[in-house]
Amino acid sequence: MTSLSKYTTLKVGGPATRLVHARSEEELISAISTADDAGEQVLILGGGSNVLVSDTGFNGVVIRVETTGNSYEIDACSGGMLQVSAGDDWDEFVQFTLDKGLANLESLSGIPGTIGGAPIQNIGAYGHEASEVIARVRVYDRHEKKVKTFAAADCDFSYRSSIFKKSAGRYVILDVTFQLRHGVESLPIMYEELASALGVKIGDRVDTKLVRETVLKLRSKKGMLEGEVASAGSFFTNPIISAQDAAKLPETAPRWNQPDGRVKTSAAWLMEHAGVHKGDALGGAAISPKHVLALSNSGDATAEDIVKLARSARDKVREVFGITLEAEVAFVGIKL
Repeated sequence: MTSLSKYTTLKVGGPATRLVHARSEEELISAISTADDAGEQVLILGGGSNVLVSDTGFNGVVIRVETTGNSYEIDACSGGMLQVSAGDDWDEFVQFTLDKGLANLESLSGIPGTIGGAPIQNIGAYGHEASEVIARVRVYDRHEKKVKTFAAADCDFSYRSSIFKKSAGRYVILDVTFQLRHGVESLPIMYEELASALGVKIGDRVDTKLVRETVLKLRSKKGMLEGEVASAGSFFTNPIISAQDAAKLPETAPRWNQPDGRVKTSAAWLMEHAGVHKGDALGGAAISPKHVLALSNSGDATAEDIVKLARSARDKVREVFGITLEAEVAFVGIKL
C-alpha cells in the first residue's frame, strides 16, 4: 500500500488501500464509476495542499487527479476564455495567463494546489477570490452519474466555500473556465499589506507582473510557498462574525465589513493575541516561525501531532475571545 504522505504538502498520512493515477478525463470518470459501483470508499486528491490525512490512512480508493491541458481564446479587446483541466498546477496557470498578457489572477499568485481545488475552496488572497474570474465549472456528478456544467452563478460561491464544498464528495471537478481581461494593469489593490509593499493606495492598479512578484515575496516571507515549509498554507479561515461580536474585540483587531452586515476579522491576529506564538511545537508539529497560520511538519510529525497543535491554538482563541476558529484544511480520518 502507498503512503499518502508522499502526496500531501503536510507530508503526513498513512497508507491507501489502493491509489489510482487518473491522467485523462476518461480515466478519472472510469475510476470513480468503478469504485462507486463496487461500493468502495473514494478519496479524490489533487495537489494535496489542503488536506490532513490520518496516520491510519484511507481504507478505500484514492484517485489522484493528474489531468492536464487547456484550451483558450484570446481577443485583443475583450480578453480571454480559458478552459483548464483540474489537474493542472494553479500557480503555473497564473504565470501562463500573465505571459499571455491577461490580467485578474495576479493577486492569487503562489497559492499551492491544482486548478480543481480553486472552485471548491473559492481560493483567495490579498483581497481577491477565484470566483471573480470563474465563468463555469465542469464536473462529474457521482449521484446522477453524468457530466454537468455549472455557470458561475450556480456555484454558490462565498468566502472559502462553494456548492462543491457544501456537497462534499458529490461533484468531481473536471475542468474550470476562466474569463480574464486583456491587459497589464492589475485588478484594484484591495489589501493594505499588499498596497504598502507596492507603495500604492487601496484601489490603485499596478502592473500585473509587479503584483505577482510582490505577492510571491510576501508569501515567501510567511513560509506560504509550496516546498519552503511542509504545511497546508493557512490552516484556519478568517472568522466572519456578527457586528455585535466584532464590537467586543479590542480596537486594534483587524475588521473588514461584509455585504451582509457581518464583519471579518483576522485568524492570525486572534491566535497571536490569544497566546499562540510562532515556533510553538508539539511533537513533530510546529507553528511556522514565519507565520502563525501555517501549522507545519518540522520533519517527523504525525497527523495526530498536527491536529493536537491545531486544537490547542483553536482552544486558546476560544478561551480568550469566544470565537471558534474553523479549519480551512479538509480532514480525512481524523477530526479537529
